[in-house]
Amino acid sequence: MKFYSTNTKNLKVDLKEAVTQGLAPDNGLYMPERIPVLPKSFFEKLPSLTFQEMSFEVAKNILGEDVPDAELRRIVEHTIQFDAPVVKIEDDVYALELFHGPTLAFKDFGARFMSQLLGYFAKQQEQEIVILVATSGDTGSAVANGFLGVKGTRVVVLYPSGKVSDIQEKQFTTLGQNVTALEVDGTFDDCQNLVKQAFLDEELKKKFFLTSANSINIARLIPQSFYYFHAWGQVSKRNKPVVFSVPSGNFGNLTGGLLAKRMGLPIHAFVATTNANDVVPEYLHTKLFNPRPSKQTISNAMDVGNPSNFVRLLDLYNNDFDAVSADITGYAFTDEETKSAMRHVLASTDYVMDPHGAVGYLGLKKYLLEKDIDATGIFLETAHPAKFKEVVDVTLNRSIDIPVPLQKFMAKPKKSVPVKKEFGDFKSYLKENL
Repeated sequence: MKFYSTNTKNLKVDLKEAVTQGLAPDNGLYMPERIPVLPKSFFEKLPSLTFQEMSFEVAKNILGEDVPDAELRRIVEHTIQFDAPVVKIEDDVYALELFHGPTLAFKDFGARFMSQLLGYFAKQQEQEIVILVATSGDTGSAVANGFLGVKGTRVVVLYPSGKVSDIQEKQFTTLGQNVTALEVDGTFDDCQNLVKQAFLDEELKKKFFLTSANSINIARLIPQSFYYFHAWGQVSKRNKPVVFSVPSGNFGNLTGGLLAKRMGLPIHAFVATTNANDVVPEYLHTKLFNPRPSKQTISNAMDVGNPSNFVRLLDLYNNDFDAVSADITGYAFTDEETKSAMRHVLASTDYVMDPHGAVGYLGLKKYLLEKDIDATGIFLETAHPAKFKEVVDVTLNRSIDIPVPLQKFMAKPKKSVPVKKEFGDFKSYLKENL
């Protein structure tokens, strides 16, 4: 399989180069040259497959030419060591719980898959691979823990100072070993821009073997399709159209769902739900994409004003607005609406949603009401509510328990390096310390 750049369609590379580069040299994102459709027999047997079996078949569908079956099976088995259950919340409304991994967030799937795939490629070269990752919350913890101790790799996490929760911060600032945390005096968009500039800097590219573990890396995107297949298999017996509502920031999660649909998964529609950072819902209503500085909200992992994966989303539809809007409906919600939904669901069902899942819930409910469709609706619960304990406790007027894995992180001392948002400061740190 070849992978092309979204900026230059005839710029094509193999899987190893796409994964180890992360970002194409023309600043585009890599996409598979073709997306094979899985056979009808696969979907007939899908509900009876284990999560690992199903994920291996999906991965092999795209990567089978590039990674030996035995190695790919090992990577998948390492990735899928926890479930992603679909939990009934209300009639026709289900939560897809993606927080049962080691850092209690959906990004464990992509980070664990990528760490093993990159580790596989790292064995084939002598130079250490330096992974740069910008995070608004969960990406940093998932990537740092996924790559912790992986030979031949070094991880540098950039995060906006004061704009991630205490628990999220502890998950990537307490690890040490091959993981370094840089606390940036700015926003997530500033962190993301620093990473992108580093990939385009000729001096850094000559000195280091740089790649990214953000959702701009194709190795993060592919495994994000796995749990859409798994979720569909859990509700397929209901014999209703399936609608997924995806709380969205950088839009890698939604793009993973679109990838699953292109592989043949019969998804009726997607709902792209955001907080106040509503550039994509705005596009879906106006046809205008207007990126801008991100706003801080209680659903901080979605505080993205210029989502990187939007170009992939458009690329899948050949920049055809009508085709995009036929599959995707967009809504945005305020913090107060998010809090109200969290309180309502707790009171009516005793289910505790995190602020991101609550945004997804709101989008799903609005879609089902507006479209008046008899469908099975699934919203993605992307992180355990305890990762946002301060917000959840105040909103619900109760103290939620902190799971043991998170308690272990909280007991460790934070170690981070403050840096300015100017690229020169960041570049100097890399040159002097790596």
